[in-house]
Amino acid sequence: MASLSRRGLLASVAVIAAAPLLDACGSPKEKKEGTTSQDELSKALPNHVANNAVNPDIPIVSGVNGATTDPAFLSYPANPPKSVTGAVGSGGSYTTMTPLWGAIPPSSGNTYYDTVNKAIGANLKLQPADGNTYGDLLPPLFASDKLPDWINLPVWNITNLAFGDAVAAKFADLTPYLAGDKIKQYPNLAALSPNAWISGVWNGKLYGLPIYSSNAVVAGMYYYRKDLFDKAGASAEVKSVADLEALGKQLTNATAGVWAFDDLFGDDGAYINQLFEFPSGSYPWTTDASGKLVHRYETQNIADALNWHAKMVKAGYMHPDAVANNSENGKQRFWSGKVLICADGTGAWNGDDNKSGSAANPSYNRQGFKLFSANGGAPKIELGNGASMFSYFNKKLSDAQIKELLNIANYLAAPYGSAEWLTVNFGAPGTDFTMKDGNPLLTEQGSKEIATTFQFLSCPASAIVVQSGATQVVKDYVNWQADAVKHVVKPMFYGMNVSEPSRFSSLIKPMKDTITDVKLGRKPISAWTEAVDNWRRTGGDELRKFYDDIRSKYGTGK
Repeated sequence: MASLSRRGLLASVAVIAAAPLLDACGSPKEKKEGTTSQDELSKALPNHVANNAVNPDIPIVSGVNGATTDPAFLSYPANPPKSVTGAVGSGGSYTTMTPLWGAIPPSSGNTYYDTVNKAIGANLKLQPADGNTYGDLLPPLFASDKLPDWINLPVWNITNLAFGDAVAAKFADLTPYLAGDKIKQYPNLAALSPNAWISGVWNGKLYGLPIYSSNAVVAGMYYYRKDLFDKAGASAEVKSVADLEALGKQLTNATAGVWAFDDLFGDDGAYINQLFEFPSGSYPWTTDASGKLVHRYETQNIADALNWHAKMVKAGYMHPDAVANNSENGKQRFWSGKVLICADGTGAWNGDDNKSGSAANPSYNRQGFKLFSANGGAPKIELGNGASMFSYFNKKLSDAQIKELLNIANYLAAPYGSAEWLTVNFGAPGTDFTMKDGNPLLTEQGSKEIATTFQFLSCPASAIVVQSGATQVVKDYVNWQADAVKHVVKPMFYGMNVSEPSRFSSLIKPMKDTITDVKLGRKPISAWTEAVDNWRRTGGDELRKFYDDIRSKYGTGK
């Protein structure tokens, strides 16, 4: 199966939830656009019904705050059970639109597309688009009202769509079909992770089907090249950033074209917040000692993280391309051993990565540092949303069409290990794939025809599986995940689906730009202090009042 990218779909991205938006006069709108109270949420969400049709080779391990490891499989069942009985579709034809990070396969004469469409008894016209520019395509579609019948919308692509207002006008309300026990008509959808549905609820109604949901909900980690660590006699027992800094000094050899680090900060602090314990961009609020709401930008922790990262740049421990803010060849730098430590999403650790890395070095071995904190204390990692992509049905569809698409979605969400999953992900046996060492392997034709397409419309909860024969990678990743879920904490406003008024959206870019300049040593930390002061004056303090209103009416979701 083609590997998933966009930094491994590193994290759940947006907060989406509960309080009245204000009109120009500052009074609540009569309709609470883009808001959902906890009571409304409980009524809209589907009930969870576990699916035990297939048992994983490595059982799920429970952590804290509802986090668990993902199920893991070392080989595909020899006799895959069916999870769907009877007819699926009823011959309908539907347009779709999904992102794709990678080569777009041919649409005509595609055996894979034909195989899946035959299996579902309908014709899904797949229209994958470049995931890197996907967000640019959406505003014109929304404005012209030319949306397809079924569309994937990553949460990071909807911030400029006034989505809280648009969702009810554009998309079908699935609450009457899926809320509570109604989901039982669709057993594979009912088996999705309990918190996966949260960010698909808008205005007290369920609209979105979660894509690539996970109950581990851990965004990413710090990776290292174990093979090169062993060769250099370097220790991976990292307990603090002081230990990391020592590795920077030990492993960097600019003359030989080797640097210890790639960018360790991540987009807007997506990784380094784990170490320095400031809130993520998804859930950006915390409180000070007096109980006052404090935004992540206002914490001393993010300032400390910026200072430390700039210090690593100044010391010369970071690859020059990373210092130039060039992330295009980041994976290649890691594969080739030009950098020995990097930050990336959990999706980066898989068999395809192992195959790519081994092509550059047969002894290639990616490993993840166990979670640690900047000061050497007990590590913490934020619980993310169960899904960061959702698919939506066009509101113009009839009741019969919605039911047909839900049947199809249930088929596409068949669990790993089932007969249906094999069809959806690998197409026609003997043509698109063969079995090797107990696992499906794409043929040359399959490699050209198959990409992540149907899966962006509906798919099961995540499972950790063997890719490209890399069984040990699965075992290593599961072990890392089992440790990580012990340290999960719930952020403020978790699962409350807060859709901020659009007037606050302009606050983000100047802060992200300043983060980039300061973390790379282009500007001093005083530039960050000035940016935070400006953020407060130009809307940050008003945004705080908005969240204070949410807290007073609905609590903080913890």
